[in-house]
Amino acid sequence: MRGVLDRIDRAGHPPMHTLAPDQARAAYEAGAGVLDVPAVPLARVEALSIPCRDGHRLNARLFSPSPDPGLPVLLYLHGGGFTVGSVATHEPLCRQLAALAGCAVVSVDYRLAPQWKFPTAVHDAWDSLQWLHREAPALGLDPARIAVGGDSAGGTLSLVTALTARDAGLPLSIQLLFYPGCAGHQNTRSHHEFAHGFLLEKAHIDYFFGHYLRGPADRDDWRFAPLDGVDDTGHPVDLDGVAPAWIGLAECDPLTDEGIAMADRLRMAGVAVDLEIYPGMVHGFIQFGRAVPQALAAHRHAAQALKQAFQSP
Repeated sequence: MRGVLDRIDRAGHPPMHTLAPDQARAAYEAGAGVLDVPAVPLARVEALSIPCRDGHRLNARLFSPSPDPGLPVLLYLHGGGFTVGSVATHEPLCRQLAALAGCAVVSVDYRLAPQWKFPTAVHDAWDSLQWLHREAPALGLDPARIAVGGDSAGGTLSLVTALTARDAGLPLSIQLLFYPGCAGHQNTRSHHEFAHGFLLEKAHIDYFFGHYLRGPADRDDWRFAPLDGVDDTGHPVDLDGVAPAWIGLAECDPLTDEGIAMADRLRMAGVAVDLEIYPGMVHGFIQFGRAVPQALAAHRHAAQALKQAFQSP
């Protein structure tokens, strides 16, 4: 992992937090596939368009390992600090999960900051899940076997979407969470220990949240901070009855401690949690499959969790 970080440093690209958002997105798009696994050929890949509550339409893409009807489906929400990333940057990962888990994956281009502030991405994620549940039969997918998942900011959105689904009575098979952001304030030991030199740095987190949030009060909203945020009544959000979770964390990541704390809170609420911590890995490692075998292991573990969840009654 250190060798990968050294290669990234030697590339000499300007730090993302020094770029304008459009420049940051372009830089992220350009570098996203360099260390990722090759795109797995699939039997079915389709462009989709998802309507939102305000009339906007989101681009999305369906990946399926089989043309046969009735497959379970994972709604995937990409990472990128709510500011960068896209369906395209996470296509190799989504293809890999589809192939390994034997399920379809629908990846969504939810709206990004700063053009679209919090809670637009939250609304887009929930609107996407409702649409997928409604349209699954027409797409040849099983509406009774739907999962939600994502990495980093997409993991945050997945957690929040799963809680909203619970409240709406929309059952989910599992939440698949790669190093999700969970806390409203970055004051844990891992945030201090890995603030510099481990790919995702404090300056990046400040940059992303500065673009995404409308103001300081948003940090305490549970839809941004499912671990320690509060609802409209000022109380922490109840976690009882939310879908089971598979959580994959990187050891050397500012977000590790809040991910562990989130797993603990879910377990205390009686939610089944499978927690994996990958030694020596940094934030974003699941897209480094060409360089680190732990990324491939995480893909396998996540796919196995999906398979088991989709087979459960």
